[in-house]
Amino acid sequence: MSAILRICSIILLLISASTATVEDNGLVTESTWPVNPTATSVVSPGSVWPVPPIGTLSISVLISGPQSKVDGNYIAPGNTLEYIVTVKNEGGSEVDAEIMVDPKSCSPSLFDWISKTVTIPSTGVKSEVLTVKTDKYTSPGEYNFGVITSAPNYISDSEMEIFIVQKYDYISETWVGGTGDFQMDKNVRSISTGIKSNKNIDFSGSVDGLMKNEYIIDQARGSNPNYKECDAVENYEAINPGDALVGSETVKSSMVFGGVGATVHESYDVHEMEYQQEQIDLHHTNALSKRADFQTADAFNGSFLIDARQIIPGQRNIREREEYNGSFEIVRNMVFEAANKPSTCFDFEFPFCVGSNC
Repeated sequence: MSAILRICSIILLLISASTATVEDNGLVTESTWPVNPTATSVVSPGSVWPVPPIGTLSISVLISGPQSKVDGNYIAPGNTLEYIVTVKNEGGSEVDAEIMVDPKSCSPSLFDWISKTVTIPSTGVKSEVLTVKTDKYTSPGEYNFGVITSAPNYISDSEMEIFIVQKYDYISETWVGGTGDFQMDKNVRSISTGIKSNKNIDFSGSVDGLMKNEYIIDQARGSNPNYKECDAVENYEAINPGDALVGSETVKSSMVFGGVGATVHESYDVHEMEYQQEQIDLHHTNALSKRADFQTADAFNGSFLIDARQIIPGQRNIREREEYNGSFEIVRNMVFEAANKPSTCFDFEFPFCVGSNC
């Protein structure tokens, strides 16, 4: 009997050793650990092991256009900024990847899309254009948003982007529609950007719509012009004898103050104008600096004059003059550029030799 009692005592001692008591903040609990801690775990029926990823997605977001990213992420109220979103499939099979825009500090309405699904072959890439369009009421300041790409069983990727909305230093917007007569005089000078604009318009007759808008950003960045002009006419017609739409308009980009030395003068005296669409952009301080763009498309009956010139002392002298009398449709585009080099008083060559150089 004594031997049996000794065996029972050993069994009870082993059982008590397999029970641990844990005390925490006055609460006592019992936890029973396996007698053999090296035993292999058994997966219960219905358990699902995690599926290892079969590939990786990588994403890049770049501003469209040649300007550097440092200066390219500027936009003016009412303008558009375009991004190229590229996703690469670094996996061994085709994948349907989702691209999502996280608006962060932006209104979702600024983006032309928030989510897209693209099919990408193994080791292939897919690019999509993402457009950010502000309106003229968008507040100036810095905005940020994220772009994320993901797919089942793939490692996802994301990228953060920042853009800056610049404020206008000058806005003048005019729209006229109706029958009668009016006069318009505008005289704009911006010494900091070397821009001059003069408009003198006499109107009598009937028009569905006449627009004359001007905008200035003194320290423009990105592709924002320092000066922007948008003009339009829709269905002007002289009603009474003596009615006419008469105007004289001049825009100048002064070379002395950092411009391109270009001047565009336009004068007209028309009795009928079916349409006019005109835009002038002057770039002095931004990624497109030293550039002036003039575009116009017109259908009219009367006289119309365009006189454009560019003068860079010692380098360039250009003049173009066109005068129309009659019934015409015209489309005109002019671009003036200058080297991105500061001009000085000695940026020319003497036409004769001096002193020891003779």
